[in-house]
Amino acid sequence: MTAPTTASNLSSTKRIGSIDLLRGTVMIIMAIDHIRDYFNREAFLFSPTDLSQTTAPLFFTRWITHFCAPVFIFLAGVSAFLYGLKHTKKQLSRFLLTRGLWLILLEQTVLVFGWTFNIHFPLFIVIIVSAIGTGMICLSGFIYLSKRIILIIALLLIFGHNALDNIHIAGDGFDSILWSWLHESRLLFVGHKIIFLGYPVLPWIGVMAAGYILGSMYAPDFNAARRKKMLIRLGLSAIALFIVLRFSNIYGDPSLWTSQKTSFFSFLSFLNTTKYPPSLLYLLMTIGPALLFLAYTEQANSTIAKKISAFGRVPMFYYIVHIYLLHALAVVAVVVSGRSASDMVLQTWLGFDDHLKGYGFGLGVTYIIWIFLIIVLYPICKWYDNYKRKNLPEKKWLSYI
Repeated sequence: MTAPTTASNLSSTKRIGSIDLLRGTVMIIMAIDHIRDYFNREAFLFSPTDLSQTTAPLFFTRWITHFCAPVFIFLAGVSAFLYGLKHTKKQLSRFLLTRGLWLILLEQTVLVFGWTFNIHFPLFIVIIVSAIGTGMICLSGFIYLSKRIILIIALLLIFGHNALDNIHIAGDGFDSILWSWLHESRLLFVGHKIIFLGYPVLPWIGVMAAGYILGSMYAPDFNAARRKKMLIRLGLSAIALFIVLRFSNIYGDPSLWTSQKTSFFSFLSFLNTTKYPPSLLYLLMTIGPALLFLAYTEQANSTIAKKISAFGRVPMFYYIVHIYLLHALAVVAVVVSGRSASDMVLQTWLGFDDHLKGYGFGLGVTYIIWIFLIIVLYPICKWYDNYKRKNLPEKKWLSYI
């Protein structure tokens, strides 16, 4: 369950192709996971990363999407810095604060309905859009600090939050909800409301702050060759640190890797890091390659790169449309399967609803639907991208989507 932000709307400077390309790439990948959630039969039976039940294709179908959330949130921080290049700190702070509040509201209304198709809005969710919104609100205050202090905060949150893994607050009281919102992913039942705290915010705030600091590398006066070298060094260092820490099993992830029935499954265990909340190793494993991607695609100008970048320029529009479209397709799928369309009107978070057990298709069908969805979304997103670029100065509401 991952989502892009309105980060691409932040920058009024000349667009940086590698950023749009990276964002567009992970947006396309993101759709695989959401389609798997709605259409794959195993999604309602067990986790694709459960090594006792999964297969290699199913594991990697899930694993590849781990790159999406860290990239979205990291690039939101980068884009915030770029926006600040042509605005005062007060203007940037106001922008981040209002966008952050808007994103939280959007997730509890438009997106909750898109995920559930339930007019009673049974869920209160904190997943990626709310996490991005919270990160923006925090960043709206951080920007008044020195870059060194912001970097220290980012590193403390990213590297230090796993030291809190053994702290648990039971029950469904305010203190339990607050702690789950900060650090421990949980599904809570409070009265008649279900609260799904899927994206504890502490580490994600650190990721956005780190992106803001890295954004200084994209200032107009920053040497491109130097930027490439720094991105490569940072990317390789993150990957190397991931390998060393993961191999040691000392710190950085609450789930240790273990020897499995085969050496290949032991390798899968090595890769099977924790996303909820994102562990230090999870973030090193995903952001490291993303930095290398930025380093080596800055001059990418092929036809395919331009098409992928079109998605990256309209992330929130893409996110909203793709949720509604794939959920509508899922309604058709349950009817074709001989079930009632009401089976896709969800009462809780997708995957926790037991009545869908027995429904679904194989992984091959999941990928066919994914390809179909991307083909359908491309002209829609291309149209909106063109419309937005032509009308944004006059129609300021476009900056919200």
